[in-house]
Amino acid sequence: MSLTSERIKSARQQKKLTQSGLADLINSSRGSIAKIETDVFTPSFAMLSLIADALDTTVDYLQGKTDNALKTAHNVSDSGDESKKQVDLSDDELIMSFEGKELSDDYKQAIIAMLRTMREDKQ
Repeated sequence: MSLTSERIKSARQQKKLTQSGLADLINSSRGSIAKIETDVFTPSFAMLSLIADALDTTVDYLQGKTDNALKTAHNVSDSGDESKKQVDLSDDELIMSFEGKELSDDYKQAIIAMLRTMREDKQ
């Protein structure tokens, strides 16, 4: 197993979460968590970020870039609101939902196209 998969499993167990419990926190499936923990599937950065937030740790820790599992002021967003997450909408594995319902691929592409148009208008 990779260090990332081992750390995810260990951190999940320390939090006394089941695979299903972690999956619920990040709006995923138990099967996806199982595949990540057994190295069948490598999570995207967006997924890894959601997992790190749910486990109260950092992506750097999960990836083995640091041995410090604790979030510090240095690792938290400078926006002043620690509950906000940065998400890259171009990530193919990103699960977008609105009012608790997952958006279709057509809606996702329409949102991304609208954002691109808005960004181009401002430049």
